[in-house]
Amino acid sequence: MDKERSDLARFDLAIVGAGLNGSLLALAAGEAGLSTALIDRVALTTMSEAGFDGRTTAVAYTSQRLFAALGVWDEIAPEAEPIRDIRISDAGHDGRASPLFLHFDHREAATEGTEAAPMGWIVENRFLRAALLRRLAACPQVELIAPDEVIDSKRTLDKAELTLKSGRRIAARLIASAEGRFGSMREDAGIGARAWSYNQIAIVLVAKHERPHRGVAQEKFLPGGPFAILPMTDGPSSDGSTSEHRSSIVWTERADLARHLLELDAPRFQAEFARRFGNHLGAVAPIGPRWSYPLSLVHADRYVDTRLVLVGDAAHGIHPIAGQGYNLGVRDIAALVEVLIDAKRLGLDVGGADTLERYAQWRRADNLAMVAATDLLNRLFSNDIKPLRLARDLGLAAVNRVPPLRRFFVRHAMGLVGDLPKLIRGERP
Repeated sequence: MDKERSDLARFDLAIVGAGLNGSLLALAAGEAGLSTALIDRVALTTMSEAGFDGRTTAVAYTSQRLFAALGVWDEIAPEAEPIRDIRISDAGHDGRASPLFLHFDHREAATEGTEAAPMGWIVENRFLRAALLRRLAACPQVELIAPDEVIDSKRTLDKAELTLKSGRRIAARLIASAEGRFGSMREDAGIGARAWSYNQIAIVLVAKHERPHRGVAQEKFLPGGPFAILPMTDGPSSDGSTSEHRSSIVWTERADLARHLLELDAPRFQAEFARRFGNHLGAVAPIGPRWSYPLSLVHADRYVDTRLVLVGDAAHGIHPIAGQGYNLGVRDIAALVEVLIDAKRLGLDVGGADTLERYAQWRRADNLAMVAATDLLNRLFSNDIKPLRLARDLGLAAVNRVPPLRRFFVRHAMGLVGDLPKLIRGERP
């Protein structure tokens, strides 16, 4: 063997992108016995710093079972606030919610003889990242390669190779792109995508409020977009002497108005924010910095190519209106790892076309349904057309009066519907 070939580092799986999806995929693959390289251009320790992105994630019930199966949930649980109820309502420009609403109670999904579980948990992204990185650092099957960057890739029917900016070269049986909505691996593979901007910006912040939220998540549909109030664990007050009731806010507005709001000084921003939040939790005020993110939809024409697979937002980036984007990625990860492990046990090629097609077929229907649903919901509710507002209110109230329908939607939110991979069921593949 010549020296150039012997210098290649060889893995079953090379993952490009170490965000929440890439890190979780690396841990799940490594724990299942696949030799895995995780590559990112950013130093991994910076991803768990408080100022990295400010967002929280809604971890659905079935996603929590995957974290528990991997042995990482115990580290996350102290920072996770259960979602016990969800209240959905329409609202006008003044932020006042309609008296007609839809209410989901976590107890509706419980089966006879079992204890009711939360529909999900709200966790700050920095705590998720920190827990995943601690476990990855201790996983012998995973090599963390960061900061470094892929500058060239070659994929054939027999092999895949990556050249990194550092000069290092990686050989893998399969490359996974977890780069997000606009990663280069998908474009380099010639995989097209349906993509459009919603002309909306999400303003993300943390708010303190006078009364406890009691585990209730609220989604108020304002004319400019949804205003989500998501329950967080209590945090220390500014002087550290007491604890404060907190919620994570994802405030969607038209892009032009959102930019104007972000430029306001603190008192004027507080007035606009409080008007939309309402007074159901008493006095309320933003704490800490504001973040903002443009909203768009991206759905890849296909999820696989020669020795390449797309997971998470690289395959399907959706509107945050239902808080299910990350949970779709978690189900991608669970399905992919199960497919790869099954192939390895049978002595098949983990990067072969038949293996990857099984993953693509397994995930496509679930992803397409959520892409369509979130897009339709945003278009239906992000307006102030009075006849349509009345129809929406009546529709929410009608569903609220039908327990079987409510239970169906609760089970969907928890991730309990469909062909569930083993990790999503809380089992090792």
